[in-house]
Amino acid sequence: MIRAGEFFAAHEELEDAWRPAEAAERDFLQGLVHVAVAWYQAGRGNRVGCERQLEKAGRRLAPYAPAHRGVDVDALLRQLETAAETVNRGSLELAPPSL
Repeated sequence: MIRAGEFFAAHEELEDAWRPAEAAERDFLQGLVHVAVAWYQAGRGNRVGCERQLEKAGRRLAPYAPAHRGVDVDALLRQLETAAETVNRGSLELAPPSL
């Protein structure tokens, strides 16, 4: 769903997945929730919400680098940094996340 740009739907599905997940997987899944919500907030024009979600996503996903569950976490962290730089420059036109 994230790959398809369906950020709100991805957020809902990922929340359903992280709640019953084992403790070792919760931060990873929550990190992906934050990715979805960051792009959702950008699409809504909510700069502060986007910034906060990007920061939370990076914090939760970093321990899973370089890769976890088929996700290139290192590449995703670079995307989060690039997105944060874009937002800091005053734009919410984020390149779609590539997972």
